[in-house]
Amino acid sequence: MISERETPWFAERPVGQLRPGDHGWLAYSGPQERDRVVGTFVREGLRTNEKVVYVTDAPPDRLPGLGPRHGVDVDLYGRTGQLRVIPRSDACLDHRGGFEPAMLVDTMGREVDKAFEEGFRAVRITTDYSWLVRRPEPPDLAQMLGCEHRVGNAVSPSTRAMALCQIDRHACPPDELTALRDTHEVLVEVDPEFDDGILKIVRTFEPDGLRLEGELDAARHAVFAEKLAQIGTARRVHLDLSRLGFIDLGGLHLLARHAVRLPADRPLVLDNIAPEVENVIEMVGWHRLPGLVRGAGRTPPDAGGMTR
Repeated sequence: MISERETPWFAERPVGQLRPGDHGWLAYSGPQERDRVVGTFVREGLRTNEKVVYVTDAPPDRLPGLGPRHGVDVDLYGRTGQLRVIPRSDACLDHRGGFEPAMLVDTMGREVDKAFEEGFRAVRITTDYSWLVRRPEPPDLAQMLGCEHRVGNAVSPSTRAMALCQIDRHACPPDELTALRDTHEVLVEVDPEFDDGILKIVRTFEPDGLRLEGELDAARHAVFAEKLAQIGTARRVHLDLSRLGFIDLGGLHLLARHAVRLPADRPLVLDNIAPEVENVIEMVGWHRLPGLVRGAGRTPPDAGGMTR
């Protein structure tokens, strides 16, 4: 069993804020989260003078967040060389189909050097390891960790290259997922739905819902109500309140009004309620907030950070 380090440190960054030198990690919960994060990562590069290198066996128009429905002409970017899709057999597999970490790192290095010769200002590299850990005979964890350390050592000192390593969080046991995550300096998530420096609203995918950070006051009721309504009612909606330091009474009543319009078997779930917010709810009384239920966890006053 591999245990999580006692004092892990990560930079937590929305995908739109990734920059050269970042060795990013995305453990996605499903296609929607992957498309929102990886698609943004790729499209941001294509919109600027940056080269995108994607190691995958998928055709370009089937890549996350690309293709006609996203308004991206993948054939055009392929012809200009700005989008480089490399099959796994050419990037990281030996002649017997075995995974070769050193080959992957060498491939990345060659692509970075070539991009600079071609005049691109930066290079974005990404690949999904889910296929690798799902193989009948996957590489052992030590080999995977060694590969990620090599990638990090190659990317982190760079002023022109950044990498986003992807994996389906359900593809391997939690302890292995944690060990792989810990080889990265940057945890990547979807760009916020809203952020004005006072309140940040972030889409969450497992469970479906929103994470609120900062303060929810009267000036931000309308935008919060709009984002909440966009989630839909196909499943229970969860609100992660671990980083919400303040909510006014109007905000609580807004939640209750939204909740009473939901199906009876799908209440609005409040997860990880911070003590400051819980004090306000207790003052009002749960019985006055129909359709709201307490969910998982409770965050102590000095807690911080997130695990993905």
